[in-house]
Amino acid sequence: MARELFDLGLLTRVDRAALAAYCMAYERWVQAEQALARMAARDMLTGGLMIKTTNGNAIQNPLVGTANKAMLIMVRFAAEFGMTPAARASIEAGVPGEGDGKQGDVRQKYGF
Repeated sequence: MARELFDLGLLTRVDRAALAAYCMAYERWVQAEQALARMAARDMLTGGLMIKTTNGNAIQNPLVGTANKAMLIMVRFAAEFGMTPAARASIEAGVPGEGDGKQGDVRQKYGF
């Protein structure tokens, strides 16, 4: 992914921390979703989305909140790097034969 972003001119060395934050949010989202999937396999009633407290009350599984928050952070950083439809729509695509020749027609090359 970093190579594609760099080739498109959307990633530079100073963006390292932002890309790392995106990757960390992605990993947290994957971990939470995998844990929820494991719980869902054992919980046919709520699919792991709800848990019981020590008092016996049903509450939303904290992993749902973790997954949702990580997903929001991930999407926010993805938009910063032009990885959402709305962000891509605002990218000035290069025209073949213009500029340094590296970007070419971005929309044709990457299918958007």
